[in-house]
Amino acid sequence: MPQPAALIGGVSPDRLQAFATREARRYAKVRPLTEAALKTGAASYLDGVPMHWMKDWSMPFPMLVETASGAHLTDLDGFGIDDFCLGDTGSMFGHSPKPVAKAIRQQASRGLTYMLPTVDALEVGHLLTETFGDFRWQIATTATDANRFALRVARAVTGKPKVLVFNGCYHGTVDDTMVELENGATAARKGLVGQVADLTQTAVVAEFNDLASVERALQKGDVAAILTEPVMTNSCMVLPQPGFHEGLRELAFQHGALLIVDETHTISSGLGGYTRVHGLLPDMFVVGKCVAGGMPTAVWGMTGDVARRFKDYNAKRPAGHSGMGTTLSANPMQFACLRATLSKVMSDAAYAHMEKGAARLERGLSKVITAHRAPWHVVRLGARVEFICAPGPLKNGTEAAFAHQPELEAAIHIGLLNRGCLIAPFHNMMLVSPVTKKRQIDRLVAAFDEVLTQLFD
Repeated sequence: MPQPAALIGGVSPDRLQAFATREARRYAKVRPLTEAALKTGAASYLDGVPMHWMKDWSMPFPMLVETASGAHLTDLDGFGIDDFCLGDTGSMFGHSPKPVAKAIRQQASRGLTYMLPTVDALEVGHLLTETFGDFRWQIATTATDANRFALRVARAVTGKPKVLVFNGCYHGTVDDTMVELENGATAARKGLVGQVADLTQTAVVAEFNDLASVERALQKGDVAAILTEPVMTNSCMVLPQPGFHEGLRELAFQHGALLIVDETHTISSGLGGYTRVHGLLPDMFVVGKCVAGGMPTAVWGMTGDVARRFKDYNAKRPAGHSGMGTTLSANPMQFACLRATLSKVMSDAAYAHMEKGAARLERGLSKVITAHRAPWHVVRLGARVEFICAPGPLKNGTEAAFAHQPELEAAIHIGLLNRGCLIAPFHNMMLVSPVTKKRQIDRLVAAFDEVLTQLFD
């Protein structure tokens, strides 16, 4: 007698397939304008989209956005959608916050880029320090760039070649972080396009929440920096265990490595990010995505001590290209948006609203999971909430990878979208913005309940 197929996150494969098929048909049937527009207008793009990951959504074809305001989208076919993806953190404070939109209009009349600082730039330096801590700042366009530049500085001042990252980490598309553990050893991640360099020569991988594995890697004496998110966010969210960050700080000091904290996603933790909320003491600090209200911008900084060491290094190095900096970075539009965001959008009051709403969402999702006896759990980091289709809590990247259920998650995502709720496509992440309403949160919980009813009951 044939054996029944193994459950996927507690769901029957047959039921999951039937649900996914129904939801895909439902999505396509009501979007004739979108489908027609794509057929006539997408051929000029590689694979039909302007950025390859736009194919990673679970939709049969991409949704075309007409307008976005607050925490709400309207697509080409006129459907209104509650947005909990918010540009995967890029619009965490809502779409086009009024102070940022005003700053864009004003700066546009004064010029977009001219490779020189502005009065806004001077004010932004003070605001960055006031918000995130006493660092010597630089401006980039993406957090990927910021992380790359920070790693160059770390290697310069330590004279060491490697960066230590955690299995399953997220730091944009920095080459050195495209590594994973394979049978306990560092290896390039599977699927990298056009990869020719041996990444094991510049990176070493440890497990998150495992200080012993960090210490073993550092004992070789070739690690310039530990680059870490305070909380792992790239697959299934993993919270740090008590004492982990304090241990990282001590190990980095003992072994002469710099500690770089990347807050690009964990800025959801509260004003100043996880670093400020929890009193971390990094040598270097990186944050991007929403820091300028959605304008492509990242900032990175170093302590005064690291800045002095880098100044000494700079004075002695041969003249020539540093390998750092891009022409459009630190442009006046970025500074106008940074100033508006840091002074008028990113506030204690905004985070208080976000925390309250995210707690409401966490409670609602958890209640639904319990009611349907799903073997899942919910994790929250300030304004960031995630349901994970496996028991928890998770403690490291290996466990997070096993907990990830792409087929099930894709079906849930399109099921929620068909019920008017958009969440992040790469995992089950949801954000509550300062302009997200209680009724939007309650609609998401109700949609989640309806989806689970069809999957489990």
